[in-house]
Amino acid sequence: MFDGSTYKRCKCTEPKLDDDGQPIFDGNGRPKTRELGSGCPLLKKREHGTWYYYVKLPDGPGGKRRRPRKGGFLTQAKAKEAAQKLWDDAQGGIDVDTKETVAQYLDRWHGKRVDLKRRTRVDYRDFIDRIFKPALGHLAMRELRDRHVQEMFQQIWAFNEVKKANREAAELARLECEAAHQAWKQAPRPRPPELLQAWRQARDALKQARTKPRQNTGPGSQKKYLDCLSAALGDAVTEKLITQNWAKLVVLPKYERPEALVWTDERVARWRETGEKPSPVMVWTPEQTGQFLDAAVGHPLYIMWHLMVYRAPRRGEATGLPWAELDMTKGVAHLTEQLVTDSSHAMWEDTPKSRSGRRTVTLDYATFSLLTAWRDVQRAQRIEWEEKCRNAPDKYGPYVDSGYVFTQPDGRPHHPKHVSQAFGRFIKRTGLPPIRLHDLRHCAASLSLAAGLSMKAIQALLGHSSYQLTADTYTSLLPQFEQAEANAPVDLVPRRNGIDKPDEQQESSAEESASTAAATPASTSIPSAGSAVTASRAEEATPARAEGGKPQDPLPTAHVPAKQKRHLRLLSSVPPKGAPDAA
Repeated sequence: MFDGSTYKRCKCTEPKLDDDGQPIFDGNGRPKTRELGSGCPLLKKREHGTWYYYVKLPDGPGGKRRRPRKGGFLTQAKAKEAAQKLWDDAQGGIDVDTKETVAQYLDRWHGKRVDLKRRTRVDYRDFIDRIFKPALGHLAMRELRDRHVQEMFQQIWAFNEVKKANREAAELARLECEAAHQAWKQAPRPRPPELLQAWRQARDALKQARTKPRQNTGPGSQKKYLDCLSAALGDAVTEKLITQNWAKLVVLPKYERPEALVWTDERVARWRETGEKPSPVMVWTPEQTGQFLDAAVGHPLYIMWHLMVYRAPRRGEATGLPWAELDMTKGVAHLTEQLVTDSSHAMWEDTPKSRSGRRTVTLDYATFSLLTAWRDVQRAQRIEWEEKCRNAPDKYGPYVDSGYVFTQPDGRPHHPKHVSQAFGRFIKRTGLPPIRLHDLRHCAASLSLAAGLSMKAIQALLGHSSYQLTADTYTSLLPQFEQAEANAPVDLVPRRNGIDKPDEQQESSAEESASTAAATPASTSIPSAGSAVTASRAEEATPARAEGGKPQDPLPTAHVPAKQKRHLRLLSSVPPKGAPDAA
């Protein structure tokens, strides 16, 4: 049975009096006052004071009295309605008497989520401290509503406008700085000192403009914030702290995954004119991929990138691949761990992001040969480093036997972020249209699709738990397949006055049919090391392609760096008797 009452009171005050009826003064000589509360004679007026409710709940643990009360209601009916809701929530198991704030709850919730991966815990901690606490932390959990969460995101949207203005101001400052520099540089000698002064002022203004926040908080980041808060409030509903998950009622800008697009000739030409990428996610054509691999042969990370192009490990899976999980007898790689990093550049070992991410990948013959040779190169690097350490211990530290496949000369694994940075710098030097390091997975998926692999096989290769994710995101069709699909309906319709297919397409169709008929089953087993090395030699001997796709002269051996010469010698000296002897 509902046990509560309502009453009216106000904030009117009167002087405090002593036993003799005289005013009482404080240390500063001012008279002390007290609130009249429900005893104010003016409460009979309708507009004076506000209504409160008082609810008597069953005693808590240890006989603790529970008598919640709340005021500020304009009418008695609203106070009764709030009291009834409080009573009903209490009967439903909600802890209506808790005084825990949102900040206190989020800290407690984060502390108990030991089931999260370390990277996720770091991200959630950042969201709580940087986003949730400033906007919501002061509220009591039972007072939190969806409007409070919505207002938090409205503040993010407003701040995005400020960031946009900061970006525009920084770009304007950059142009002014470049103009001032050119004016000083092109001035006849002796250059006027006022031009130098103007350049310095423009440079300082640019530096100041770049200190202001400019990075936009896009729909993807906002969705991450909301997902984190929704997970926390979902647990609060389970704990009976709140009645419902208020985060689920919040409306955000629609988030759509970036569409993976292929670098067609038209898109490349447009990029060269404007410098703009058509999409954040771009995929190379097979010809562009070949140009990249040909140009990267001399790079220290070439074999890792070769593995990523064809067998699609993630960046952390490639950098964290240990020799213990690489079976060079069967030619398979067990992707069971990865190297993870955060915004502070800290690096640690972890398992793949999902259960389906722990997978076994069969190596292609070219990658198998390169890894076989790389093992000898790595051993030679260790001998060389240990020799340097003995001769100059102050300059060279001891060799680190990390056990990873891809390591630096001292044995330490490559930092995942450094691999991405090295990839970006290399792409700029080659002049190829830009992609991210992660986009090599898209290239691997597209190449596998073009080679005739089923979507299920591609899903297993990429380590996806969702078939739909693979189909929607990682299978950008290559231009030649789009053209074939467009031509197929036309070929089905018999015409007397139709348009003949161009000769080059007829020849291409005939060649594809002949090659398909002559093809043998694909890579059911790893070829012998001798044939693998021969193919690898042929691959490395292929002339590098220039920007326009025309072959260049092979790189003379005299111009190959010393480390690459050793790599090529070892690759050529692998005995053709199978993988175990090649080790």
